[in-house]
Amino acid sequence: MKTKDELIDDLLNLAFAEDVGDGDHTTLSTIPSDAIGKQKLLIKEEGIIAGVDIAKKVLNKVDPELKIEVFIEDGSRVKPGDIAFIVEGRVQSLLVAERTMLNIMQRMSGIATTTRRYQDELEGLHTKVLDTRKTTPGMRMLEKEAVAIGGGINHRIGLFDMILIKDNHIDFAGGIPQAVNAAKQYCAEHGKDLKIEVEARSLDDIKTILDLGGVHRIMFDNFTPELTREAVKLVGGKCQTESSGGITFDNLRAYAEAGVDYISVGALTHSVKGLDMSFKAM
Repeated sequence: MKTKDELIDDLLNLAFAEDVGDGDHTTLSTIPSDAIGKQKLLIKEEGIIAGVDIAKKVLNKVDPELKIEVFIEDGSRVKPGDIAFIVEGRVQSLLVAERTMLNIMQRMSGIATTTRRYQDELEGLHTKVLDTRKTTPGMRMLEKEAVAIGGGINHRIGLFDMILIKDNHIDFAGGIPQAVNAAKQYCAEHGKDLKIEVEARSLDDIKTILDLGGVHRIMFDNFTPELTREAVKLVGGKCQTESSGGITFDNLRAYAEAGVDYISVGALTHSVKGLDMSFKAM
């Protein structure tokens, strides 16, 4: 299995392959190869910046001799007019790196900004906001990193690092007991130390899951805040609890006040607006 760094390197290779192709002919035809210049990362919208560390990787991949001076680190609040960093080096390299770097940073900063807004809404409560697998193909590692930078918690990274038994698994397996017992047996036979989470669609489902034991977390699927309060009381701290489905910013705090440990929000990654910024010559 590939490491996070290897996956990010693959993403950057693909990004440059689709953007640069056999060369940035506009830059090659208009800018001398020995021209040296500076560009600044200019913030144009309030939010949380994310992707500064990745920007360094992008720049280094294009030209290891580019020099970057960072003024604002990942996770910081930014406002229009702020300069996050300045890069100096070959102008051709700066122009080749510009769009790929901005695409990544705008996306990550938008996710971090949205995540911080959701988590701030839960101030004073123990509930944490979780991300989901509803990510842009190929960008999951960066998008989940942006969630963490924004103050959220990463759920499972993929299908490999946790067992999450959802409604389709339950229905195809023949029921909750069959699915949970099969998962436990699979882990034992394959030497896998994986946490098991199970989706519940009713209070009766919760009772069944609790009777089975060995479950790390129960996900309340499309419960109302009122039903969630009953569910949390029923669980009684025997395992972790999570709300999922039908969660919006407007009802987020109501679910948290019902006492759940986590609330998963697909909107953190699947429908985020990028934070406005530009990479301008100095």
